[in-house]
This record gives sequence, structure tokens and C-alpha cells, in this order.
Amino acid sequence: MVREDTVVMSVKELRRLHVIHQVIERTITQAEAGGLLGLTERQIRRIVKRVRELGDGGLVHQSRGKPSNRAIEGRVKARVLKVYGTTYADFGPTLAAEKLAEREGIPLSDETLRLWLLQAGIDHFQRRKRPHRQWRERKAHRGELLQMDGSHHAWLEARGPACVLMAYIDDATSRVFARFYAYEGTTPAMDSFQRYVKRYGLPLAVYADKHSTYKSPAEPTVEEQLAGVEPQSQFERALAELGVEMLHAHSPQAKGRIERLFGTFQDRLIKEMRLAGITTMEEANRFVAGYLPIYNRRFSVHPAQAADLHRPIPKGVDLQGVLCLKTERALRKDFTVAHNRTRYQIQDNLRTQRVTVEERLDGSMRITQQGRRLRYREIAARPVQTPEPPQIRLHHHPVKPAPDHPWKQTFLWQKKKEAGASLP
Repeated sequence: MVREDTVVMSVKELRRLHVIHQVIERTITQAEAGGLLGLTERQIRRIVKRVRELGDGGLVHQSRGKPSNRAIEGRVKARVLKVYGTTYADFGPTLAAEKLAEREGIPLSDETLRLWLLQAGIDHFQRRKRPHRQWRERKAHRGELLQMDGSHHAWLEARGPACVLMAYIDDATSRVFARFYAYEGTTPAMDSFQRYVKRYGLPLAVYADKHSTYKSPAEPTVEEQLAGVEPQSQFERALAELGVEMLHAHSPQAKGRIERLFGTFQDRLIKEMRLAGITTMEEANRFVAGYLPIYNRRFSVHPAQAADLHRPIPKGVDLQGVLCLKTERALRKDFTVAHNRTRYQIQDNLRTQRVTVEERLDGSMRITQQGRRLRYREIAARPVQTPEPPQIRLHHHPVKPAPDHPWKQTFLWQKKKEAGASLP
């Protein structure tokens, strides 16, 4: 017999108990009680019988307060919490549940693990409330907009050198392409973009922040102001040559899709590389190459329109000749060019004052003039000019000629002739 004072009931259960007592006291019929509670007469009879036998506690479900038949054993819970504390202490419940199933052979839902961790006082994974931002609809086609950025983070933790993750995410599908570099700059940006283009094609537009790699900080010259153009960084210039529009975000929130990607990778990717024992940037790039297809299959979405707006590389376009550092240099009268404290001798006959030096991503260098490749050789050492021997100049003192000097005689004869005097 369950005592009435030990049963805690909800308002709905109290209302149902009141109707059942009326049936027991014969103030209403079982059919009327069924109509009030939305139950059949047969169910009303069952409830009345349990209440008469067990008291008010017979109204509640008999499994209340008892462990579930599908409850996980306490030893499994203790083992999970122990493994979590030693191996996955900084993992969130979702990733930790995945790794417990993959590596430890313990299938467990992330919500169950979340509940256990909260009960154990572990709540570092709880998300903080963020300020509301206006939502922007995704682009409809893949290749229509590509968000890119570099993330400076301790990706290898204390096991390896510091590196930067250059990442690209398609706005329509959230498909990700990424690669590690030693720093964020023009060469990593061009190299990663070249790898993306060779794999997927040229996008219509690229969306990045105002880092000096992506937007030139130089002030426009007078000529640029008159022409109505702004100075371009090397990366902007390369994208313009390929027909890709460069867009700049005014805040990190404006390119929130790739910012959220970095937040996910700084949680998941770091821990995946930790479990795999990655210690060098080369190993990290090989790991990412195998990790991204799995990530994209799981987290990418279908675009609103099926058409792919990526364009193939146009025929005749030298991709390496576009994605490189181009610098204009003056061609001197002796057909030499100075660049990076080195002098080069041009071996072609030219009639121009400017040439272009191309520093390619593979480390090679070319000198061109209006797209024409020029032959040149490096001048190993600048010729040393030998000083001319000093000239000895003798100072001559003027000598006054004698009165009978022939020059004076000729001069006197000329004077007399002009005066009309008779000659001797």
C-alpha cells in the first residue's frame, strides 16, 4: 500500500484523482468520468481498481521512481567519466561521444554524456549568449561567393611549430578547403587559392577582411585618383586578372560563416590532430587532406540551385604567371635591372623604359615586357670602377713679349695702315 503523503503529483494528475474519487463515491458514472478525462470506460475501471488497492499512489505510473530497464550501468558511467577526465577533458559532449564510440568502443549519445557531465559539475562546454546579428541568406549557387581567411592559433599546441590555417568556405554549401602555412601573407594566399582553383575552378567572388594581404593599405597616387581607381595588393591584382571579384568585409561578423568554421576547427581539428599525434606542419597538411572530405560529407549542405558557377581556367592563361609577385622595374641605359639588391643584365634588345619582374611561387623568377619573356643573367658582382690617375697640371705664368716681338710688329703695322700712314 503506497501512502498518500509520499506521492507527488502534477496538477493534471490531481484533477484525474479528483474525478476517480467521485467515481468511487458514486457521484458520477464511469462513462461520465471517461468523458471528462478523455479515457475509455475500461481504462477508468482499471484506474479505480488500482486506487482502491494502492490508494492515491495507484494513479501514477508504477515505474515512477524505479530505474529504467534501458538504464546504463553505473560502472559504465564511472568508466566514461574517468576516460573523459584523462583523455577528453577539454572535449565537448558531441565530439567526446563520437570519440568514445570510435576509440573506446562505448556507444553513448551526446545528450546522455552532457547530462552526466553536468551532474558531475563539468560545464565548460556551455555556450554563452551572443548578441543578435541580422541573418543573411546564403548564396543560391556553389561558386558564387567564397569566404576566405587565415586563422592564427596554436594548432599543434606544444607539439610543433606555430602555423596559420588558410581556409576557404563556399557560402552556398559550406564546403571547406584548407591548408596550413607558416604565416598569413601574399604567398600563402596565392598558393592556397591556386590549389583551390585547380580542384574546383574559379569562383565568381572572394570575400575577405581588410588584412594587408587582401587590401592594399597604400594611399592612391595622383594618377590613380584621376583615373578613379584604388591601389591594389598583389592578391587583388591577381584576382582581377583572373576575373574574380574581390569583396572586403567591414567586420568579423560580416563573414561569420568562416569565423564559425574556425571556432569549430579550433575545437575539433586540434583534438583530432592531438589524437593522431601530429607534430609537424607537413603531417598536419596530410591529415587535413584526409579529414576535409569526411567533414564536408557530414556538414556541407545542398545549394538552393544545382548550377555550379565555378569557371574552368581559361585557355592560354598561365595560372602561375598570374598568381605571383609582379614588380615593375626601370630598365637602365646599360640594359640592367636592379631588384632585391641584385642586378640583372637583359640580353634582349629592347626599346622600353620599364620591365616586369615576376617572382613565382615555385621560387623561380622571370623578367617580362608586355607578356614577352626576356633573356637575362645575374650579374654576380658589380664591376669595380678603377679611379683615373690624377692629372698633373703645370701653372704657366704669363710672359710679357719684348718690344721687338714679331707679334707686336704686326700689330703696329696694322694700326698704321688703319691710320693711313705710309709704310716704310
